Amino acid sequence: MRHLKSGRKLKRTNSHRSALMRNLATSLIISEKKSIATTEAKAKELRPYIEKLITRAKNAKKREIQGLLPEGQTMDVHSRRIASTYLYSKAAVQELFEEIAVRVADRPGGYTRIIKTGFRRGDSAQTAVIHLVDWHAEIETSNARKKRRPAAPRPKVKTQTETKDSTQKTSSSKETTKPTEPEVLEVSENQEVIAQTSPIAESTQAPGDIPTVEGTNDIASSQEETSDLPIENIDEEEPQIKIKKIDE
Repeated sequence: MRHLKSGRKLKRTNSHRSALMRNLATSLIISEKKSIATTEAKAKELRPYIEKLITRAKNAKKREIQGLLPEGQTMDVHSRRIASTYLYSKAAVQELFEEIAVRVADRPGGYTRIIKTGFRRGDSAQTAVIHLVDWHAEIETSNARKKRRPAAPRPKVKTQTETKDSTQKTSSSKETTKPTEPEVLEVSENQEVIAQTSPIAESTQAPGDIPTVEGTNDIASSQEETSDLPIENIDEEEPQIKIKKIDE
C-alpha cells in the first residue's frame, strides 16, 4: 500500500519522473507564449513543480530590491543555484528570475492555468494545455485589439409590406395580359343578329336578298390582278361574336 505517498507515478521510475518534470518546466519557461500542450496527468503534476520555483524566484527578487542580502551581494546566488537543479538550462533560470518573477510580483499564487483540450487520437489520452496566467491574459488583449476584417454585406430581407407590393404588382400584370374574350350579345327569340366580319355599309335591300357593298367590284378586280402573284398565308384575327339567347 502507498501510504503517505502523494503524486502520480506516470508509469515511470523516480529518476525518470523527475527528469520529465524538469524537462516540462524548462520548456514552459523558455517558450515564447509561456504555454505547452501535454496530457492532463502531466500538467497536473507540473503545476506544483513550477509554481514552487516561481515563488522562490519572486521572494529572491524582493530581497534583492529591499537590500536584505548579505553584505557585498547584489544578487541572490543561492536561490539561483537551487533553481538550476530543477531546470536544465541557464537561459531558463535567467528568464525565471528576470522576467517571470518581476511580472508576478503582485500575484499571491496561482501562476498557472490548465485547460482541457479533449482526447488524443492515437491512445485516447486526455490532453490539456498549461500556461502562465499573466502571459495568457496579455495575448488575449492583444488579439482583441487587432483589426477585424469587414464583414461581408448581408442580403437584404424583404419586409411584409414589400412582399405584398410585389405580389400585387405581379397579379396586376397578369390581369393586364389576360386574353380578350369574345363579345356576347344578348338577344331575345324574336330578334335576329347578323355577325359581320368586316365593316359593311347599311343596305336597303330586302331581308332575303344578299347585301351589296360599295366598292366590291373594285376589290374583286384587284384580287384577279394579284391572283398570279405568290400570296403569303397571313392569319388575320377576326372579331368573334357569340350569340346568347335570353328567354323572355
